[in-house]
Amino acid sequence: MEVKLFSGIESEYLATKIADFYGFNLGDKTLLKFSDGEMQPIINESVRGSYVFLIQSTFAPSDNLMELLLMIDTVKRASAGYITAVIPYFGYARQDRKDKPRVPISAKLIANLIQAAGANRIMTMDFHADQIQGFFDIPVDHLKSEAIFIKHLTKQQNMSNVVFASPDVGGVKRARTYAKHFQRRLVICDKYRKRANEIAGMTIIGDVTGADVILVDDIADTAGTLCRAADIIMEKGAKSVQALITHPVLSGNAYENINNSKLSKMIVTDTIPLKQESDKIEVISTSKLFAKAIRNTHEHRSISALFVGE
Repeated sequence: MEVKLFSGIESEYLATKIADFYGFNLGDKTLLKFSDGEMQPIINESVRGSYVFLIQSTFAPSDNLMELLLMIDTVKRASAGYITAVIPYFGYARQDRKDKPRVPISAKLIANLIQAAGANRIMTMDFHADQIQGFFDIPVDHLKSEAIFIKHLTKQQNMSNVVFASPDVGGVKRARTYAKHFQRRLVICDKYRKRANEIAGMTIIGDVTGADVILVDDIADTAGTLCRAADIIMEKGAKSVQALITHPVLSGNAYENINNSKLSKMIVTDTIPLKQESDKIEVISTSKLFAKAIRNTHEHRSISALFVGE
């Protein structure tokens, strides 16, 4: 089947780079908007029988999710042969379980919507929780950011004095992957929240004295947890603190928090575009990894072979 790549409006900055690595141009698409904000995506070329990849992260606003759903429906009704939704950042993933009465499991709802729209496959990077893959009844290609970050660290940093850290207990598995690969120690920041985006307390489990600490997490929203962890780690005697973050949501006072924190650097990917520049934030691209994954999917080759250690 012929391959066709299309992008949502807000993800064109990344989709263009993915298409360049793949060796194709993005497909011809138009997005019309009515005066009330209702949108209508129009595919301006035939996709009949084609292997279609629709690239769109679902970060805020919710229009990005709606555009993806409408694009899926569009190419399905245009008789596409196989539809893969490429979602570098899968939004609403933080609500992945019912942890108190009368709350939604929004990650499951979004999975249902994408499948109902007509997607045959999902490709994404760093779900907030691995179990979200189980919310789908279609194949999921779950790419790992460590395939990018580990190569970057190997080339750019002396790892002899590094200690890896998880900013919360839930991210221990993610941070341990790096500690195991580089054969370095792991410490844990145990936090307690009163409510979302507000930390009541934090304790460092492990010794960071004299170490160059690298915090590892999938999402930085207000960056409150990250900056609080960095400040406490420095108070405990660390030499420096930097962070690896897959998805730079960076809302509210995030940039102010980062610039005023003890973080020396935050390395992020381009699954979400930065709202503003910061001397402390470095961006590395996911485009090459996604292009390789798209090619391997189309050619029925292994995706796990793209991961570090596979």
